Formats: sequence, structure tokens, C-alpha cells
Amino acid sequence: MSQQSLIPGRGRSFFSYAREDVPAGLVVFLVALPLCLGVATASGAPPLSGLIAGIVGGLVIPILSRSPLSVAGPAAGLTVLVAAAIQELGYAAFLSSVVIAGLFQIGFGLLRLGLIAHFLPTAAIQGMLSAIGLIIILKQIPHAIGYDKDFEGDEAFLEPDGHNTFNAIGDAWSSLTPGAIAVSLVGFALALAWPYLEKKLPKALPLPLGIVLFGVAVSLLAGPVPWLALGPEHLVSLPPVTSVSDLGALITLPDFAAFSDSRVWQHGLILALIASLETLLSIEAVDGLDPHRRISPTNRELFAQGIGNTCSGLIGGIPVTSVIVRSSANVHAGGQTRLASMVHGALLLVGLLALGRALNHVPLAALAVVLILVGWKLNTPQIWKTMWAGGAAVFIPFAVTVAGIMATDLLKGTLLGAAVGLLFAIREQQKNALLVTESEGRYLLTFLKDMTFLQKAALKEVLRKIPDGSYVVVDQRAAAFVDHDIEVLLSNYAAEAQSRDINFTLLKPSKAGKNAAILQAS
Repeated sequence: MSQQSLIPGRGRSFFSYAREDVPAGLVVFLVALPLCLGVATASGAPPLSGLIAGIVGGLVIPILSRSPLSVAGPAAGLTVLVAAAIQELGYAAFLSSVVIAGLFQIGFGLLRLGLIAHFLPTAAIQGMLSAIGLIIILKQIPHAIGYDKDFEGDEAFLEPDGHNTFNAIGDAWSSLTPGAIAVSLVGFALALAWPYLEKKLPKALPLPLGIVLFGVAVSLLAGPVPWLALGPEHLVSLPPVTSVSDLGALITLPDFAAFSDSRVWQHGLILALIASLETLLSIEAVDGLDPHRRISPTNRELFAQGIGNTCSGLIGGIPVTSVIVRSSANVHAGGQTRLASMVHGALLLVGLLALGRALNHVPLAALAVVLILVGWKLNTPQIWKTMWAGGAAVFIPFAVTVAGIMATDLLKGTLLGAAVGLLFAIREQQKNALLVTESEGRYLLTFLKDMTFLQKAALKEVLRKIPDGSYVVVDQRAAAFVDHDIEVLLSNYAAEAQSRDINFTLLKPSKAGKNAAILQAS
């Protein structure tokens, strides 16, 4: 067997890794279920619309995508945009914006705009993962102790009312729910004991499913005890669907007449831009988590996401993006191919149509434990140690990304970290760009690298210190690029050299790149 065929998705059939993908898809389903409902509710959309988006993200996008581990679904990062659009347009007209956003994304993919993902520094991507892991942990603490006022999947540190995540944790401790705490304690105990228990349990039983099953058992057994009982607000709440006809009656279709409204197109373009950027960030991050180091084609991903959003809008769903929490859960659960994402989408559909009553017994506290474990794997102390060991050029962009996401949101924080990383990259690239040698009043200034405006101050200082009557040669033939600011500085110095009795020579590469053109100021 060739080495290439050992890489999942290459040289083997689509179902070759079903043994790994099916349990991973089940784990992703358990993570995705409350997030789909929570993001939709927070967006001011019907809860069903979040499930529709999750189903489309699981069943439609993987068919077209070539990202092996990415999982698509409704994203918390879009809640503010979606809520504002729904409030301004109404839900039916908003769905037209989702369709338009999908069409724009298809165009982005065809125009090959996905390449921008490859220009993000690794430190910023790792900072994004760590920030999300930290936020997940902090956001799930209230759910783990029974304070379920914030929606599941909330990723914003700062709340619209001026409060922040720490305020919510403080409020949670004043509203403890004994039943939820019991479920969480059992879940964490199971996680600690799992390395020993899994040797005796079926391999197809993943830890998150075990946590959920034990959580349901604790909830049901505690039901008769009033002070331990969990009310409906502490449980998963699926929309009441008993048949396909019920589902059809609950679905809202887009208002096609709204396509003539410029506001609908404006919201569609904004959604397309933000959703595309979040997708590209997620794809780059998930590729970094992939143990096989596979590289996802980002242009193809934008095209697939566009088809997905078009379909979601047409059948009443909110926008979808590639999402990091579900994707990282897929990676850590052992997913190998796109089949895992499709399994999660199929389970969302089955759960909606046939398992509503059973799933409505699942405590949110149990799902909070599952998400906290996902968050921990994204933000371990070892990750911080590794970033610290990389030096300032690695750690500072990483830390800035974490702080930026905590203070703003995923997109702004990551772009801030990427900007800081770019500055460090430019600074490192420009180190040792200028070599100065001197012998008996003869100075040779050699450009060893490309010279940009960032080297202007250093070059100016070197030229200023050269005494009158010297012989100066500036050799820039080794530099592929010389900034306009540097050219102007050298031109001004050449004019100044005449009044200072300096013999100045500038060696430039010829157009053929072989011989030197010599400019001399006598």
C-alpha cells in the first residue's frame, strides 16, 4: 500500500473510515444540537431555523467541500448581524439576504478569493483557537451549575447590556441549581475515570455520549426529588415536530419579492463577507489541528459554503459558516473524513423528526461538560508554553489575538493578531538587511535584502555619520526590491554628497539583471 493511501480520503473509499467517523459524527451532533438552537434563538430567529442550518451544514456542504475535518453550521459570530437584519427586514425578507449571501460566496470561490486564508500567521491562528477554548470554558461554567439565561454557543465576552462573561459567572453562583451541579459532577467524574473505563466499554461509545447518557440518567433519577429536579429551562428544547407535514408547516420560506429591496442585497453582501472570513479562519485553524496535515482547498470551500447558504436560505435556515468548536470536536473525537460531518447532519435531521421527546431529556449541564472538555483541549497550558518558547515574534501575536478576541470578537481579534504578526514578520525580514564596511575612508554599504521604508531611519543614520571627503559605494544589486522612500533618500544624499566632497557611487542591477549600472556624483 502506498504512503498516500494511508492518508484518510486518498486512495480509499468514502466509507473506509466509518469506524472512526461515525462515533466522531455522534460527538459533533451532541455539541452541535444545543449550539444550533442557541444561536438561532440569540439571533431572533425561530429555533427550527438553527437546526435547518445545521442539517444543511452537515448534509449539503460536505458533498461539495474538500475539507476533511471542517464542520459547518450556524455561527455565534453572526448573531449580531443576523439579529439586526431580521429586525430591519423581517424574517422572510432576511432569508432572501441569506440566499444572496450564498450567491456572493459562490462568486468569491469562482474568483479564487480563498487564497487570503494562507496569509494568516500561525501564531494568530493558534491564538484564535486558544481564545475560543477559553471563552467556551468560561461561557459554559454558568450552564454547568444551572444558570441557563445566556444561550448555548454564545462566544462574545462582552454582552450587549454592558456586562461580560465574568458578570454572568458571578450571577450564576447566586442562582445555583443542585440538579445541574449533580449532572456536571457526574460528567467530570466520568471524564476523569474514562481512561480506565474505556478499556471495558465498547470502542464505539465516545466519552461525550457517555457523559450525556449519565446526565440523562441522573436527571431522570433525581426527578422525583423536588430540590434536584431539572425544569424545562435546564433541558434541551427541540421544536415539536411529529411528522414531515408538521415540519413543512413550521418552515418559513424567503420572500422573493424582497429581492428588489436594496437593503436585502446590502445585508446579503455583508453576511457573505463576514461568513467567508470566518470560514477561512476556521478552515486554516482546523487544517492546523489535522494530525495528517491535509490542506483544504479554500476556493472550493467558499463555493461549497455559498451553495450551503443558498440552500439554507431557501428552506428557512439562518446563515452557516465553517465553525471551529464543532470542527475541533470532530478532530479530537477522531474524525478522519467528511463522513463525520455528514453523520452529524443526518443525526440532526433524525433528532428533529424522530427523537425530539428523547433529546428533550438531555440536561444542558451535561452538554456544558462536553463543551468544557472541548475548550480545554483548545487551550491547554502546554499550548501556552509552546508559544512562549517561540520567542516574542510568536508569543506576542498569539497573546494579542487571545486578548483581542476576548475584548472584541473572533474576526476583529484574529485580524488584530494577524496585523501584529505581520509587523514582526516584516521586522524579522528586515534584520541584517544592511552591511556596512569601512577601510581608510572608503565605505561600502551593501543591501543584503529587500529594503523598505522600515530601514529608512537606519540607512539615514549610517549616511549621516560618514565624514566629508569620503568615498561611498552603495551596492543594492543583491536586493530584489528597493522601496521608493529608500530611492528618494539615496537621491537626496547623492545631491548632498557634492557639497561635502563625497565621492558617491550607487550600484543598481541592470534591467537584464547581469551587469551593474553605475551612477556617480563627482
